[in-house]
Amino acid sequence: MRSRKAWLLVLLLALAQLLAAASAEGPDEDSSNKEDAIEEEDDEEEDDEEEDDDGDDLEVKEENGVLVLNDANFDNFVADKDTVLLEFYAPWCGHCKQFAPEYEKIATTLKENDPPIAVAKIDATSESALASRFDVSGYPTIKILKKGQAVDYEGSRTQEEIVAKVREISQPNWTPPPEVTLVLTKDNFDEVVNDSGIILVEFYAPWCGHCKKLAPEYEKAAKELSKHSPPIPLAKVDATAETDLAKRFDVTGYPTLKIFRKGKPFDYNGPREKYGIVDYMIQQSGPPSKQIPALKQVQEVLKDGDDVIIVGVFKAESDPAYQRYQDAANNLREDYKFHHTFSTEIAKFLKVSPGKLVIMQPEKFQSRYEPKSHVMDIQDSTESSAIKEHVLRHTLPLVGHRKSSNEAKRYARRPLVVVYYGVDFSFDYRVATQFWRNKVLEVAKDFPEYTFAVADEDDFATEVKDLGLSESGEEVNAAILDEGGRRFAMEPDDFDADALRAFVSAFKEGKLKPVVKSQPVPKNNKGPVKVVVGKTFDSIVMDPEKDVLIEFYAPWCGHCKQLEPVYTALGKKYKGHKNLVIAKMDATANDVTSDRYKVEGFPTIYFSPSGDKKNPIKFEDGNRDLEHLSKFIEEHATKLSRAREEL
Repeated sequence: MRSRKAWLLVLLLALAQLLAAASAEGPDEDSSNKEDAIEEEDDEEEDDEEEDDDGDDLEVKEENGVLVLNDANFDNFVADKDTVLLEFYAPWCGHCKQFAPEYEKIATTLKENDPPIAVAKIDATSESALASRFDVSGYPTIKILKKGQAVDYEGSRTQEEIVAKVREISQPNWTPPPEVTLVLTKDNFDEVVNDSGIILVEFYAPWCGHCKKLAPEYEKAAKELSKHSPPIPLAKVDATAETDLAKRFDVTGYPTLKIFRKGKPFDYNGPREKYGIVDYMIQQSGPPSKQIPALKQVQEVLKDGDDVIIVGVFKAESDPAYQRYQDAANNLREDYKFHHTFSTEIAKFLKVSPGKLVIMQPEKFQSRYEPKSHVMDIQDSTESSAIKEHVLRHTLPLVGHRKSSNEAKRYARRPLVVVYYGVDFSFDYRVATQFWRNKVLEVAKDFPEYTFAVADEDDFATEVKDLGLSESGEEVNAAILDEGGRRFAMEPDDFDADALRAFVSAFKEGKLKPVVKSQPVPKNNKGPVKVVVGKTFDSIVMDPEKDVLIEFYAPWCGHCKQLEPVYTALGKKYKGHKNLVIAKMDATANDVTSDRYKVEGFPTIYFSPSGDKKNPIKFEDGNRDLEHLSKFIEEHATKLSRAREEL
């Protein structure tokens, strides 16, 4: 009996333990369910918060009666609006701050209009997509949106004038005024262009980003110049449709602008915004040569002039040689001042007969090593191109004065020998200036294949510093600027004609090493984007065996910072292609040792194809995203290969 009772007791104890364990597991399961429920509630709250954030972005807020639009809510807001007044502003802009109270008054007035007209503002510095979409380049920019189409406002920033313009555009029967810019095709091109004393013609492509950017500025300029007396017409040609016209005038890129004078084409080298175009064309519409009626004017410019003197001597305006001279002058009018005379007294002074072109240097640039004048006989058969060539050949003296105002056009030829010191041709310092210039003349006469010039060391302080000569301790320093952007500095020493001659001779014999501004060569350069410095430009970018995409950037450039993650992704995408290099270079800290890679803004991107390094292709597309950069590479790559480099 005792044994049975003992076993029964054991069974009861075991059953009690099982029941206790089961009851203990129950609360854990309930607790877990509660935690899951809490987590689900948290997730729902987060979703609600995200929805609230999205709602905040889409919500149109109001500040002092003016609606605040952004990239997120703009399209949704304007979709059902007939007319909306927009102001693109920058928070730091003084003009915007000054305009703000007036704009608030405009908002109040137009809100009471029947029907009410929305007045909104957009911070163009933070809402970059909208600013880009509407080509905002200054602050404040005012536009009137009519059924989704932007109309530029060009009046004064007053309540009365803006309200009147908005109300005019808001009328149901309002339509945009016709374009002032003429549309030319093969059917009317010759008639229009040949009958115009002067006309500016743009050859464009409908898909071209630069053309789209130019279009509103071009039309504004056309409106302004139509009011000029006499009017100066602007016209445009769709070069993709009028292929014969594009071919006839050697149009190879877009947009291409040309000035036509009575049907004769001339390159347009002016600005590409409204006021720049207007000023340039007004200047171009005048005569290219100025008449000199009195001998005294010639004598004065010879004595005190600072630039080459170009004078055409003719019998009268009806002289055929005079017209040829005018044609040549039109080609060079931006770079040189042309004069002409019908005076027999001036002809006698210059020791020439009518029908002659005379080129002289002011007295301060004359020397015993060169003639006082260069005379060309203009015959009936003389082409304007021959006159142009004569002018270009003789406009520089043997040793001229290189200045920041003339270096780009007058002293672009290489090699250029430059001697730096305190250059000052004013009366008090002329003797000292000429003392050193005369020493340069002694050398220049023996090297006619090179261009020589003196330059003020303060005007070219940065150039002198980059040459490593700013701390030379010498009163006079010299350098040679060669083709391809290469530069050679003369070792600091007592300057005289013999030292300069030895330096130029060593250059001619190829014994000099170029000066290259460069950051240190990176020790580890195995990232997706290779870092190029001045010292490695030739070995990486100019490697004839590889295609190279090179970005020239500036550390402070906002567009460059924006491009950086895209460019890195591009490098990763093509890292496996051993014959393709994605590279970048800080162009503010390193020399670009080839003049074929012009860097005039940041970022600038070139594709340097293998086997043709002297003809890089510039990336002109405004869309600097992964897709467009990849497409650019695929279009120009000479040998894409997926064989990976050996590690």
